[in-house]
Amino acid sequence: MFKAKILLIGPSESGKSFLSNFLSDTVETVGGEYNPTQGVRILEFELQNEASGDKYSTFEVELWDCAGDFKFETCWPAMIKDSNGVVIVFNPDVPSHLKEVETWHSMFISSQGLQDSQCLLIAHHKPGSGAGEGRPPLIPQLSKLPFIHSNLEEEPEDVRQAFRRYLENIVHALSESREREEMSIIT
Repeated sequence: MFKAKILLIGPSESGKSFLSNFLSDTVETVGGEYNPTQGVRILEFELQNEASGDKYSTFEVELWDCAGDFKFETCWPAMIKDSNGVVIVFNPDVPSHLKEVETWHSMFISSQGLQDSQCLLIAHHKPGSGAGEGRPPLIPQLSKLPFIHSNLEEEPEDVRQAFRRYLENIVHALSESREREEMSIIT
């Protein structure tokens, strides 16, 4: 069984923890007072790989809900270690988030040499803000990354399915990497 380590990063108050709880089917009290993540919160769950020919193929996911506060920057190298993918979550309704996304991309994606397919940008719309259309204005490096709008009030299953497809792509890449490694040992 494959295990994928996925980092959920982005600016403070962008909805990372709310989205993490939803995507991992974690049951916690929803709503209430804002409580920022301190450092990191790791959620573990299993998913069945629907893209696999083997209908019983499952994989484990470690979803690392990382704090958006730069005071935890010294912890980032430990978080990044052995990660298989990065999801940047931001609130497109907050202008400063668009600029901050560039910093997150530089620190977590560019510096690690991750492929575009290992990344996902989520424009997370908070309840009551409505859904956005199209891509917000981002730097060219970010325009190459897969992108989705997240509105859990209006289209929760669309968000879940898009995230599932992203995870299946990560697991497929891990599988291919493992096969190449095994072939290099044999030959």
